[in-house]
Amino acid sequence: MKKHISLLIIIIAPFLLIAQNVKLEGIIKNEAGEPLEMANVIAFKKGTKFLQSYSITDTKGNYKLSLEENEAYTLKVSYLGFDTQDVEISTDNTSENLTKDIVLKESNEALNTVEITYEMPVKIVGDTIVYNSDSFTTGTEKKLEDVLKKLPGIEIDDNGEVEVEGKKVQKILVEGKAFFDGDSKLATQNIPASAIDKVQVLKNYNEVSGMRGVTNNEDNIALNIKLKKGKNKFWFGEVNAGIGTDEKYLAKPKLFYYSPEKSVNLLADFNNIGEAPFTMRDYFRFTGGLRGAMRGSGTSFNVSSGGLGFMTTQNNRAQEIISKFGALNFSLAPKKTLDFNGFAIVNDSETNMFTESSTVYNKLNLIENSSNAATQGSKLGMLKFSTTYKPTTNVHIDYDIFGKISEQTEFQDVTSTSRSADTYKEEKPVSLNQNFNLYYTIDDKNIFAAEMQHLYQKDKPLYNSNATTQPFLVIPTSDTESIFDIIQNKKLTTNKFDAKFDYYYLLTPKSNINISLGTTFSKQNLNSHISQSLDNGAIIDFEDPVLNNNVDYNFSDVFLGLHYKMVSGIFTFNPGVSLHQYTTKDTQLGIENKENTTKLLPDVYANLQLKSSESLRFNYAMSTQFTDIDNIAEGYFLNNYKSLTRGNKELESALYHKYSLSYFSFSMFSFTNINASINYTKKENSIKNNTELIGIDRISYPVNSNLADETLSAFFRYGKTYSKLKTNFSANVSNATYNNIVNDELIKSESLSHNYQASIATKFKNAPNFEVGYQKSFSDYSRSNSETDRPFANIEVSFLKNFILTADYSYYNYKSTFENSISETKNNYSFLNANLYYQQKDSKWEFKISASNLTDNTFMNTDSYNEISDSNSTSLYFIQPRLWMFSVKYNL
Repeated sequence: MKKHISLLIIIIAPFLLIAQNVKLEGIIKNEAGEPLEMANVIAFKKGTKFLQSYSITDTKGNYKLSLEENEAYTLKVSYLGFDTQDVEISTDNTSENLTKDIVLKESNEALNTVEITYEMPVKIVGDTIVYNSDSFTTGTEKKLEDVLKKLPGIEIDDNGEVEVEGKKVQKILVEGKAFFDGDSKLATQNIPASAIDKVQVLKNYNEVSGMRGVTNNEDNIALNIKLKKGKNKFWFGEVNAGIGTDEKYLAKPKLFYYSPEKSVNLLADFNNIGEAPFTMRDYFRFTGGLRGAMRGSGTSFNVSSGGLGFMTTQNNRAQEIISKFGALNFSLAPKKTLDFNGFAIVNDSETNMFTESSTVYNKLNLIENSSNAATQGSKLGMLKFSTTYKPTTNVHIDYDIFGKISEQTEFQDVTSTSRSADTYKEEKPVSLNQNFNLYYTIDDKNIFAAEMQHLYQKDKPLYNSNATTQPFLVIPTSDTESIFDIIQNKKLTTNKFDAKFDYYYLLTPKSNINISLGTTFSKQNLNSHISQSLDNGAIIDFEDPVLNNNVDYNFSDVFLGLHYKMVSGIFTFNPGVSLHQYTTKDTQLGIENKENTTKLLPDVYANLQLKSSESLRFNYAMSTQFTDIDNIAEGYFLNNYKSLTRGNKELESALYHKYSLSYFSFSMFSFTNINASINYTKKENSIKNNTELIGIDRISYPVNSNLADETLSAFFRYGKTYSKLKTNFSANVSNATYNNIVNDELIKSESLSHNYQASIATKFKNAPNFEVGYQKSFSDYSRSNSETDRPFANIEVSFLKNFILTADYSYYNYKSTFENSISETKNNYSFLNANLYYQQKDSKWEFKISASNLTDNTFMNTDSYNEISDSNSTSLYFIQPRLWMFSVKYNL
């Protein structure tokens, strides 16, 4: 541990050497002595264009600059409609703070004759924040995400998604055109930093301008990337290729074209170094921007694809990942009133994983040691075409069609002290989703909106296990076989239609009544069959009805909603209620079961807009959750070789109560970003699995529980940007109470997890930059707890004019204890990755030597506690060894 502490001290040392700065403060006023909010103040070193510091005045006209000692500066002070004023300031022979109030005179010139000869780092125009990229970057940035990390108020989370003021960015545009339907991860990891001129944050974003005044858009954030001059009228891009140790390789060609009428983006990525350009998480997350007809309707009915529950990789650190990825995105505007856009994505990946586990079953006094070798394959294709037609300012029409097709396979070889098993899973889901949206502003008082969506989905999951034992008596397998070869076939089709019609009547410019009429109709069919293959090639078809499913399931929801929205000063109040008539009908085993339910669901939204970038918000919503056909079908399904489940046609809907209180604040004066939220969820009549344990195996089926599950969570983040430093602190706490039914016994469980992270980073323009931080995580369950300490550091150094060195380091100190254990599990490991770049000034060629996992770790470990089986598990997840790569990039 001492060597890691020493390393952190060495890294922190440069922070202590930052020169003492002189603070210059004051007030910007007009000639009447009134303060001017949002005035721009920029300090240049006298006689140069070197921007030393800048400030945007607050509501009282205050500005604050950080200046170096013994220097002369020219201040440029500007405000829309006023003459720009130059003020000379000197910090010679002083280390004390300075004060300077400045008075601006109203301009007599026409606005279009005023020439701006300097670039403000940050400008705010209404709900739009504009960042000038060059004011924050050093030239070492490679991709859009590197630029965004340096902008105040913007963060990149661990999944590569962008957050602004604590809210997730839902759409990314380039020159006003959607980049792969707004997917933020594809944008941040592929758009070259060298092409970026400005980053526009579009707050309260709504794709339909006519709906902005009648809907709540505070959580809708979009980014628009403005390209540098010359990058928006011709092709640009890069070709990157490399080779490494152990026959590793990568090839990443990227090509971009933008013009006012059209854009084309081509991306490709072929590698076997563990970089997954498009993961299964991305596949399921790819929802297509901000559209969604039934959001906020009060009903939760999400159909599944009939999936088999595939394993997922951890941090792209499986033993081996081979990826082949290609994508095309286009946008075309043949005239001002019509836009076409779309994308095509194909991905083919193979992942090899190996895990060793030890599980202690406390009640059985049994320890099971196992090893699991798995190979996953994933092939997918996604195709979307969209069109937007705006014949007048009062009419907005959208139509899009989105198709997805994939093939997923997984082989597992499990060897344990209780049995051995080889399993194979296969899925081939296909889906086609169509959306039609019409928004019509009839006049100043009346607005009409229609949103319709149709989903067609089909899947044929296959499961096959070859195990040395078969523990379930309900499956009458032949015991003459040495290996139990069980096959399960399923077929699931879904047709789902959603429609919602809204009428808005504007009582005043700041208040309206919204009447909604909507429906959801879903029709599903499920067939499944379990059989056994014998050594002689014969097949035993199990005809028992409990091992087969032939189910039709229909769900419908017809609802009428009424909402009132009122804005008074800084206060927005939007209460509402919706009346739902639900009908469910399933047909199986020759019996039809039909249920009708009526629900009245209230909701309320309140917002206190304290300042333009400071708000306090409250949300409450009651909603109903209905299950789809998977939990209705009463025949058995094999989840894996030791888990058997079935459905329950008597299931009822669950009722959700969701409360949230959120606070957001971002100050351009102090560059302070504060986000805090408290959330409480209570789930009544929730659907739970009643589990019967058979040793280490289980049989389960869903039931409604009269015991409520509750979750209380809180989040806090504080970030502040100084002249040369950027600091962050975050805390996340979640406390959950949930109930399980095991062997007909009710078991109440509680979990508490909380983690904290603090970091500080330098922002030098022409000097090495560092980031150091510390993360502390705790997880407490009913019979186990664990904690992890993770100090981390990043470095970015330019030297000898043409070289750039980057490195990131994380050290993990992990320990866990279990209630019945006399010892604790400990594990210490670290990860160090580094990159050395060489590129001559103005050269299109870049050379890179990179190394990952320099500490040459062979595995990561995780511990868990399972309340249902009362078991503790410790797993070793084996990862890729140290890897060296040499790559060459050519900028087109």
